Amino acid sequence: MTEVMFHFNVADKVDYACRLLRKAHAHGARVGVLAELEALHALDTALWSFAPLAFIPHCLADAPAPLRDATPIVLASRCSELADSSLLVHLGQALPQGFERFERLIELVGSDTADRTHARLRWRHYAERGYAIASHDAARPQEPHAD
Repeated sequence: MTEVMFHFNVADKVDYACRLLRKAHAHGARVGVLAELEALHALDTALWSFAPLAFIPHCLADAPAPLRDATPIVLASRCSELADSSLLVHLGQALPQGFERFERLIELVGSDTADRTHARLRWRHYAERGYAIASHDAARPQEPHAD
C-alpha cells in the first residue's frame, strides 16, 4: 500500500520540490512529479539552474520514450503519463488519479487557504481508504524528507 506524506506550510512549492528532488536523486530514487502545466514548466526551468554544480536530471513526460526511460525524474500533468517510479511528488490540488501504483506519495501543500482546503480533502480520501499518512511541517528549517 502506498505510503503518503504531506509536507505542509511549503512557502514556495517549486523551490521546495527542487530541494526534495535533489535529495531523492542523490539517494538513487526514480521519481514522478505531478502538477498542473504552469507549475511543471516553472519546475522544469528551476531544475536547470537550481544547483549550479550539481545537475538534477529530469525531463517532461512528452519527451521521447528512450529519454524518459533513462531519466530518473519525470514531470507530468497526469499519473498515466508516468512510468513506474518508487516515488510520486504531487504539487497540485486535485487528487492524483493513479497514485496507488507508487510506493510513496509526497504531497506538497502551501500555506494559502485554497491549497490547505484541497489538501484536507485528499488527506480524508487517503485516511478513509486506510493509507498510512505522515506529515512534515516545512516551516521548520531543515532539508525536505525524500526518504
